[in-house]
Order: sequence, then structure tokens, then C-alpha cells
Amino acid sequence: MVPLRDNNPTRITPFVTYVLIALNIVVFLHELRLGPELDAFFRLWAVVPRELTASFQGEPTTLPHPAWITLFTSQFLHGGILHIAGNMLFLWVFGNNIEDKLGHVKYLVFYLSCGALAALSQWFFSVNSEIPSLGASGAIAGVMGAYIIRFPKAEVLTLIPLGFFWWTVNLPAVFFLGFWFAQQAFNSVASLNAPMNMGGVAYWAHAGGFVFGALLGPLMGLFDHDQSRR
Repeated sequence: MVPLRDNNPTRITPFVTYVLIALNIVVFLHELRLGPELDAFFRLWAVVPRELTASFQGEPTTLPHPAWITLFTSQFLHGGILHIAGNMLFLWVFGNNIEDKLGHVKYLVFYLSCGALAALSQWFFSVNSEIPSLGASGAIAGVMGAYIIRFPKAEVLTLIPLGFFWWTVNLPAVFFLGFWFAQQAFNSVASLNAPMNMGGVAYWAHAGGFVFGALLGPLMGLFDHDQSRR
């Protein structure tokens, strides 16, 4: 299922969401120019669980900067056009409403915090992996976790492809996002049996980001009625 738009208008211009989308695109365009140097770039700025584990244990790493920085820089890296296109679509559909409720500054803190916590969720289950973990999906999952508890009845225009047949339908956010989270949670548990260094989708980051978003949102004022728009 692919979200196209929601029926949930905002009262502000979501500048932070626009800037986040722009930054992700700019970084991705830079990645396209790197060619064979891309892997080294990922190992420098993506989360490499083994490096992060060594850093937490006070051991030296191969990085020229503190490993914890990658919990944030990794949020702006993507592994391909479909990866970034899907992430930016979800951020476009759901991010503006959360920014509207939290305000610009709190929303940015919320987004980056969810992304870092999502990365830590993935790290927890693969502490010795050498596969770089990257992407905005953990932070965006946090946005979705906040959205489902704040706007459960909002309708999401959804594209449903089945073979040669494609159609659109309006689905309640609680169903669309609830189904998405159930998929991530199921695949997270299933991934426990996968070899540590196979790579693939960071399901624990998705599920963890979603849960942390649902928890952090209310703490940061998601349900406040008189939230300032700064």
C-alpha cells in the first residue's frame, strides 16, 4: 500500500518537513556522484553497529569522529532511488501534520530523536554487525507513530497495487499505519533468525521508531491545544 495524500489540512507551512526532504535529496545527489567511493562514504557516516558498540565500550574505532554522530548523519543517507522516493513520500504525507501540532523547533528535535532511537533499536539486535545501517525511515516511522495516535480517524488516499490492477481507496490512518506497523513488527521478529551480516531492511529501526514516536509525541506536546508555532 502506498500513501498518496491525507485529508488532514494544516494551519502552518511545514518548513522543517520541506527542508528535511530537500536535505535528503541533496545528500542523495551527492551519493550518485561518488561512484566506487560510495561504500567508504556509507561506512563513514552510516551507523556501523560494530563501530558503535566499540565506541560505547570505550574502545577505539576506525572513524575520525565520535561514532554517536552517525545516529544522526545516517538519517540523511539512502541506498537507492526507490529507498529515498518511498521515504520522502511518507514524510511528505505524514510529516506536515505532526509539525503543525508540535511547532517547527520541537518537530525537528522530535524527528531527529526518533531517528536516533530507531537506529539504536536496530543496533541493539545486531551489535557486532559490520553492515552499515542508513536511511530516514526510522525517523519517519516516529512521525507515523505520532500520527496514528493523534489523527487515527484521518483518511489516507492509498494506492493498492495487485498484479496488473491498481486502484485507490481512502483508508483510516489507524488502519493504514496499524497495518504498516504490524508488518514491521512481524518482520522484525522474523529477522532474528537471519544471519547478522546479510543486510536488508532495518525492520527493528522501523518498529522501534514507530513506538518511540508514539511515546515521545505526547511528551513533547502533540495533544496540546495552544501549541506555539515556533
